[in-house]
Amino acid sequence: MMRFVRVGLLVLSGVGLLRVSLFTDAYLRYVKEGMRPLLVASGVLLVALGAAEAVSWWREREREREHVEHDEGQADAEGQADDEGHGHDHSGVPRVAWLLLLPALSLLFYAPPALGSYTASRGAPKAVAVVEEDGFEPLPATSPLPMTLTDFTQRVQQDTERAIEGRTVRMTGFVTPADGGDGWYLTRLMLSCCAADAQSVKVRVYGPAALPADTWVTVTGTWHAGGTLGTSSAAVALDARDVERVERPVNGYTDALPLPS
Repeated sequence: MMRFVRVGLLVLSGVGLLRVSLFTDAYLRYVKEGMRPLLVASGVLLVALGAAEAVSWWREREREREHVEHDEGQADAEGQADDEGHGHDHSGVPRVAWLLLLPALSLLFYAPPALGSYTASRGAPKAVAVVEEDGFEPLPATSPLPMTLTDFTQRVQQDTERAIEGRTVRMTGFVTPADGGDGWYLTRLMLSCCAADAQSVKVRVYGPAALPADTWVTVTGTWHAGGTLGTSSAAVALDARDVERVERPVNGYTDALPLPS
């Protein structure tokens, strides 16, 4: 019976990994897209280990059965089986192995939700890279101007030409409530490898009332004056003119440009 449990845990875990990595996009809630081949390989390996364990178990039982049949003419089969332990598997399942059960069932029947505002409000914000003095190119004349949250932050706090001043920009992220004061945060989470190393980038939004936390929105507006534009004192904030509810992108763990309307 214990061998059967071990086989079941291995196969369930493997099938769960294959389900989320081959047949759905749910794996993108936990790891970057480039990790997909490793997840598939891990799922195949777990299923193969489960199958190998099942074959080994079956062969052992066959050998025990043949041994009992051979000895039936010399001793009472039932008594001998009790003495020698034939037909019984007394090996136990390590307690830690049971920890595989819930994740396996979860991957099969209910994938946990993607990271969102809870993670963003508690994790350390991602440090925005410093752009070299001559690194900023002229902004396109498009209005509203599609931008990532990282690009907006860099322009607000590092562009000494103040090219962002007066420009109407458009950005997409999810809603994270602010701890105090006016406004709320437009947020994106980014992964280096997996959900455990997620870091956030945020832009404070003033104007329309916030939608429920974790709602994905596209915000159109202009820089919210605060501090000196082009320096680290400048507020990374937006006066919103329009807030449009949108669907979560397939891979929400990137700081990407908003999709066309």
